[in-house]
Amino acid sequence: MASVGIVVHRAREEAWNLALEAAVWLAERGHEVRLPSDDAKLTGLVASGVPDEGLGEGLELMLSLGGDGTMLRAIDLVVPYGVPVLGLNVGHLGYLTTCEPAELTSALERFFAGDYEIEERMTIEVTADVASTGQRFDRLTAVNEAWLEKAQPGHTVHMSVEVGGQPFTTYAADGIIVATPTGSTAYNLSVRGPILSPTLEAMVMTPVAPHQLFDFSLVVDKSQHIRIEVLDERAAILLVDGRTVCEVSAGDVVTCRKGRHAARLVTFGGRDFHRILKSKFGLQDR
Repeated sequence: MASVGIVVHRAREEAWNLALEAAVWLAERGHEVRLPSDDAKLTGLVASGVPDEGLGEGLELMLSLGGDGTMLRAIDLVVPYGVPVLGLNVGHLGYLTTCEPAELTSALERFFAGDYEIEERMTIEVTADVASTGQRFDRLTAVNEAWLEKAQPGHTVHMSVEVGGQPFTTYAADGIIVATPTGSTAYNLSVRGPILSPTLEAMVMTPVAPHQLFDFSLVVDKSQHIRIEVLDERAAILLVDGRTVCEVSAGDVVTCRKGRHAARLVTFGGRDFHRILKSKFGLQDR
């Protein structure tokens, strides 16, 4: 008997129905089903609800029923445990998902038959030393990105950046994004950052609306860390994969480095990233 986790898109009824279908299929075959408590209430699978803490321990598979946002939440719950995540696209973009809803049963059958591959994606480990409040936020995991964003409209944030322990430059900007290759097609892309191959092991740092001549992205090797210090009282907000962590101001430091744990995605026959990219952007062959 295996233990299987399920995470659903909390605003899509189709995802809730798929969760019920998956739960029935799994239970009929003697498998245990676990959902985060809030997801369990939405789907009516209350008896299978467990707290987020420790949900991933002992799981053989995490099933994500939603879009990329749901995938990020599913990965965050299980990444310290090395649990593979199988994503069904019940969303809009689906860069991270593997299958469509109609493929639910066949995907589960193939997984339990061992007919699948695992694609590992680098994560970023984020630490925030907030001297202004005496707080420390340690080992936060980003699958897509960490970013510092100005807290006050109409003002830039002044930040100094070190790369690999060496001073790089100072920015006056609306913010700075540090993204994984996976996250290079998310917020990084929306501010004209480069697209990186998803299995590459590197970070890309992109300033947001910098008020200076040097406005380019910088790709940083996996062995180096990026240290960002806020230089004055114009505060910024630290977000990790879209989740607000804290406010940072003068003297506070955010450090990004390669994560200790990779995100593990279930694939069937490999994923053609460039085909997915072409499809999402409507690119044509010439």
